[in-house]
Amino acid sequence: MSRAQLSHPSATLIPEARGRRAQVAVALLLALCGAALWLAGQPLVPTVRSLTLHVGALQIGALLRGLCCLAEEVFHLQSRYQGSFWRALGACFPWRWHGPTLLICAMAYVALLDGEKQLLSLHLGLASLCQLLSLALGLHKPSAVEMSELAERSKQNVAHGLAWSYYVGYLKIVLPRMKEIMEEFRRANPTMLLRRETWKLHILVPLSCDIIDDLEKADSNIQYLTDLSETILTKAGIKNRVYKHSLYAIKDEDSKPWHCVVEFAAPLQSLYAMSQDDCAAFSREERLEQAKLFYRTLEEILRGSKECRGTYRLIAYQEPGEAEPHLLSRELLWHLRQQCQEEYSLWESRAPSPAASLASTELNLQISQEDLPLPLRSDCF
Repeated sequence: MSRAQLSHPSATLIPEARGRRAQVAVALLLALCGAALWLAGQPLVPTVRSLTLHVGALQIGALLRGLCCLAEEVFHLQSRYQGSFWRALGACFPWRWHGPTLLICAMAYVALLDGEKQLLSLHLGLASLCQLLSLALGLHKPSAVEMSELAERSKQNVAHGLAWSYYVGYLKIVLPRMKEIMEEFRRANPTMLLRRETWKLHILVPLSCDIIDDLEKADSNIQYLTDLSETILTKAGIKNRVYKHSLYAIKDEDSKPWHCVVEFAAPLQSLYAMSQDDCAAFSREERLEQAKLFYRTLEEILRGSKECRGTYRLIAYQEPGEAEPHLLSRELLWHLRQQCQEEYSLWESRAPSPAASLASTELNLQISQEDLPLPLRSDCF
């Protein structure tokens, strides 16, 4: 989200990508625990032996979880792993870290037993029992935050797929031609579309995912004017597939029209339909989270697209509890005015200041010693 949009009330609706604060907290807590153990003044050997026991117990837990998963996956070797038992084994057991860690802990613990090797089997049995109880009670399952972060980082959310499909199948096709289409319309209608900074596709992203088909019925301050020229392509077996946009006039408080191209983000209809279908088991809270993630993902995709730069405006909003008859026009007018303000600020920052202009003029009027007029008398040399 751009810095200019941060002042809008809806700017706080879209969460930013999670950072590394959790890892920093882990490092700080690790340092605090280490300092506490050092200040406790416990003997080194028993402390290290207990530490290796606890770390080894965690690795035993990972080993047992993998064994339980393997008991199910062996029945899906052909359909999921192309008949390879080793691929299923590698999917169930994360040997890259857990295997070597478990081996090192076992060797260190045996070396520090000081002749009490009969305790090793007891400790291993107790560790296995605790881990199996944790698995049976479901205590090992990640929290909602961890699941959300894992899904976001792996790009496997429903919202990620919808955003990429929307970009690749639609926006990447129509946005590069947006300026050309607007210029073509302006030549045919010279009295309209005077504000070039608003020559963009304004994409409405309602976080409720409730998309309205007829904008004029939703808001009386929005008036349909005409359709712009079409983009025709043969795509996915469909001959002469048509892509087009509608031009609207948005009336402000003084009934002055602001012209813009506006439409809803159509993939949000899928999120809304999923929340209404029992087969999808999509709750209202999950739909809201996915809608926010859809906006953020689409924003990141478009920001990295060179051919779409400066051709769109994403408008996220959340409908209030009480029905507001002019919500859409109010949101659109705010963004239209903001674009004009951004363009003016950009022009103002590029324009030289009066002092700089004066200094530049003074520099241009300075005459070097070699450029001074020379006398006509030759005896002066």
